[in-house]
Amino acid sequence: MLHIDDISYSIQGRPLFAGASASVPEGHKVGLVGPNGAGKTTLFKLIRGELGLDGGAISLPTRARIGGVAQESAATALSVLETVLEADQERTALMAESLTATDAHRIADIQTRLTDIDAWSAEARAATILDGLGFDTTDQQRPTSDFSGGWRMRVALAGVLFAQPDLLLLDEPTNYLDLEGALWLETYLARYPHTVIIISHDRGLLNRAVGHILHVEDKKLTLYTGGYDSFTRIRAEKRALQAAEAKKQTERRAHLQSFVDRFGAKASKARQAQARVKALAKMEPITAPEEAKFFRFSFPQPEELSPPIVAMEGVNVGYGDRTVLSRLGLRIDQDDRIALLGRNGQGKSTLSKLLAGRLTPMAGKVVQSNKLRVGYFAQHQVDELSLDDTPLDHIRAVRPNEAQARQRARLAGFGLMEAQVETKVRALSGGQKARLSLLLATIDAPHLLILDEPTNHLDIESREALSEALNDYTGAVVLVSHDMHLLGLVADRLWLVKDGAVAPYEGDLDDYRKFLLSGDAPAEKSGEKTPEAPKPAAPKKPNRDAVLALRSDVRKSEERVQKLTEMMGKLDVKLADPGLYNDPYDAEKWGKKRAEAVRALAFAEELWMAALEKLDAAEKG
Repeated sequence: MLHIDDISYSIQGRPLFAGASASVPEGHKVGLVGPNGAGKTTLFKLIRGELGLDGGAISLPTRARIGGVAQESAATALSVLETVLEADQERTALMAESLTATDAHRIADIQTRLTDIDAWSAEARAATILDGLGFDTTDQQRPTSDFSGGWRMRVALAGVLFAQPDLLLLDEPTNYLDLEGALWLETYLARYPHTVIIISHDRGLLNRAVGHILHVEDKKLTLYTGGYDSFTRIRAEKRALQAAEAKKQTERRAHLQSFVDRFGAKASKARQAQARVKALAKMEPITAPEEAKFFRFSFPQPEELSPPIVAMEGVNVGYGDRTVLSRLGLRIDQDDRIALLGRNGQGKSTLSKLLAGRLTPMAGKVVQSNKLRVGYFAQHQVDELSLDDTPLDHIRAVRPNEAQARQRARLAGFGLMEAQVETKVRALSGGQKARLSLLLATIDAPHLLILDEPTNHLDIESREALSEALNDYTGAVVLVSHDMHLLGLVADRLWLVKDGAVAPYEGDLDDYRKFLLSGDAPAEKSGEKTPEAPKPAAPKKPNRDAVLALRSDVRKSEERVQKLTEMMGKLDVKLADPGLYNDPYDAEKWGKKRAEAVRALAFAEELWMAALEKLDAAEKG
C-alpha cells in the first residue's frame, strides 16, 4: 500500500501541497487528475524520491519496486526485443550469472528463481507487449536506433510494462500511441497485477482502465471510487452541497449578527447577545466553491463552397517510389466530419498529408474547389514552433498588418492570456504550445481542417472545448485521434485505412473498438515509421568473426529450446498429479504457466531457426 501522510511541498515559495494525505491500497488502478500546474508530475517525483518533502512522509512496503517511463529513450544498437528484456533487471542479472556460476548450490538457486519469475517465457511475454504497442516480429529484431523518438518512447513503455514493478507510475502514456495502441494499453492496465497510478487526459482510459480517481485540488489529495465520469458526478454533487451549506451558514451568520447588533447594548439581552457572539466566533467558515472555469476555443468560420470541396479519382500516393495508398476514389463535402481509422502504419497520416497538400499524388487526379483553404495540424508541428519567439511573434508573422489588440484577442481565444503572449515558446507548457499550433492551423478560416492527433498535451477541459468548437465549425473536419471520446463527439463518418485502400467503415466506434480488442492478427504494416538506414551489402567471403558470433547465437538458441522443453516436461508431470486439482486456483496458475511455456517454446524455436538460416547464409558467403 502507498501511504501519503500529511505532506507539504513548495516550489520557489509557491505551495503545491499542504497537509495532503491519501492511501492507495495494493493492486488498485488509480487515475491522478487535477488542473494543469496542480502538481501531478511533481507528486510522482516525490513518490520516487527524486524530490525531498518539506513535511510529512510517503511510504511503501519494504523492497517495493517503483517503475515509470523516462522522458527520453536512448537510441542504441540493441534490438527492440532485447531492450525490453533488459528492463527486467533481476532476470537480466540472473541470466548473466547462470553463464558463469560454478557453485552447484548457487546454480540451483539461480534456476529456481528463474523458474519462479517465469524467465523462460520472458521473450514471449515481451513480444506480446511489443505487438500490442505496434511492433511486429520484424520490428522487434531491429535496433532501437532505427526508430524515431516517439517510437522509442513506446519501447520504453513496453520495457516498464514487461518489468512489472510493484507500483507503476505512468505520465500521459497515450501521447505517443495511436488509437489501437491506446485501446490495447487500456485492456493491459485493467488486468495489470500490481498497483498503477496514471496521469492522463484521456477520458476513455480514465473510465475503463482505472477504478479510482485521485484528485489534486487546493493543495490537497482526495481519493474517489469509480472512473472519471463517476468522479465528475460525485464532485459536482459535493460542490453543490458545499455551496448550499455555505449559503445556509451565511444566512445563519447574518441572523446572529443582526441579533447582536440590535440587542448587544441592552442589559436584559446582554447574556443572549454574548452567547451569539461566541457562536459566531466558533463557527467554522464554509467557503463556497469557485465557479468552474470553462475554456472555449474560438474558430473563425469559412464561407460556404459548392460541393464537393475535394474529389479523388484513381489516386496513388506514397514516398519516393513506394506506394502506400492506391486507387483512392474519395469525396469530401464541407459539412463532413470524418474520422480516419486503421491500424498503425496503414496510411492515416499519409492520407492526411495528401489532403493537406504536403504530398503530391503519384497517379490519378485530385480535384479541389478553386477557393479551397486547408488547415493542417499534426503532432510534430508543435515541435516545429520557433522556440525563441513568443506567441505574439508567431501571430505577427502571419498577420503582420493586423492591430496588436486584435492579435492578442486571437491568442486569448485559444487560452493564451496576457501572461503567455510575450513568453518565449520554449517556456510554454505542452498544452499551450498545442493551442498555439491550433490557432495557426485555423487562423485563415479553412474550409477543410485536418487534425492528426490534436489532443496530445491538451487537458480534459481543453479537449471538451475542442469538441464543442469542432461541432460549431462550418468547415469539413478530417480527424485522426487516439481519443475515442473526442471521435465519438465529433465524427459522423468513419473511413477505414487498410491494406493500401480507404473505404467507409460500416460499423460504429464501439464496433471498431470490439474489432481491435478481438485479437485479430494485425494488418501488415506499410512502414510509416522512421525508415531504417540502407544496410551495406554483405561481404563476398565469410567473415570469420561474424560466423563465430552467429554460431554462438545458434548455440544459445538451442540451449534455450532445450531448457524450455525440460521445463515443459516438469510442468506436464505437475499437471498430471490429481492432487493439484484439489485447489482450483493452484491448478489454474500451473495451467497458465504451461500455456506461457508453450508460447515461449514456439517463439524460441522461431529464433533458433532464424539463427540457423543466418549462419547457413554466412557460411556460404
